[in-house]
Amino acid sequence: MIRPMDTAFDLPAYLRRIAVETAPQPDVPTLGVLHRAHLAAIPFENLDIQLGRPVRLDAGSLQEKLVRHRRGGYCFEHNTLFAHALRAIGFEVHTCEARVRQNAEGVLRPRTHMVLKIVCAGRTWLADVGFGGSGVIDPVAIDGSTSTQYGSSYRINNIDRQWVLQEEGPAGWNDLYAILPLPVFPVDFEVANWFTSTHPESPFVKTLTAQRVTPDVRYILRNLTLTTFRAGQVETREVPRADLGALLRDVFGIDVPEDARYRGLDGV
Repeated sequence: MIRPMDTAFDLPAYLRRIAVETAPQPDVPTLGVLHRAHLAAIPFENLDIQLGRPVRLDAGSLQEKLVRHRRGGYCFEHNTLFAHALRAIGFEVHTCEARVRQNAEGVLRPRTHMVLKIVCAGRTWLADVGFGGSGVIDPVAIDGSTSTQYGSSYRINNIDRQWVLQEEGPAGWNDLYAILPLPVFPVDFEVANWFTSTHPESPFVKTLTAQRVTPDVRYILRNLTLTTFRAGQVETREVPRADLGALLRDVFGIDVPEDARYRGLDGV
């Protein structure tokens, strides 16, 4: 379970950031509203890593970056911030590590994804606002049932004593990641965060990405390739390097200097 941090969490500022105006209650409908609103408002992105800046997970740094400066982040930042918000509302929140299996092609990956387990209304739910464009939009019950969300279907199966999030595809169910149901603490995520944000072979070090998810459209930018998923249609286009700043601002709501230089694009 996320423990209180040394900096008080500013729930009203967070709710303004995700454009939620009603007073939240610790119930299942509210969990869904917050989950969707967070995804739509706060992009998934790794620009600080690409700019050579450290990624900090304390509550004060997360509020300064994702809330006040209206930036985004990746899984450790998103789900730590979301956990603080849910706990401030009164939800029972537990943090878990996961191994990403999507497109793994048999390769065993490290435990470098963070997700949340929420106990609410007598059921246990997966909440994950930090998986980027391929992730769930609504929480998913951890009971094997199918959750159909805006044209996609997900389920969580218990396989080899792990909870495996799966998405249904044309050929059947595909694994997205496997959740280890073991206690995980902030220091564990600090280690995984350091590895993911600094190791030279980490995809977040090698590739710039920005992603945003709403119930209607998913945007995924990797380096200068923008893919848009809308109403079952997929559109991919190459973005001129000179247009990157405007794209980040207009599509993802990220305002960065026009002359910023990135590891993945510029070899900095």
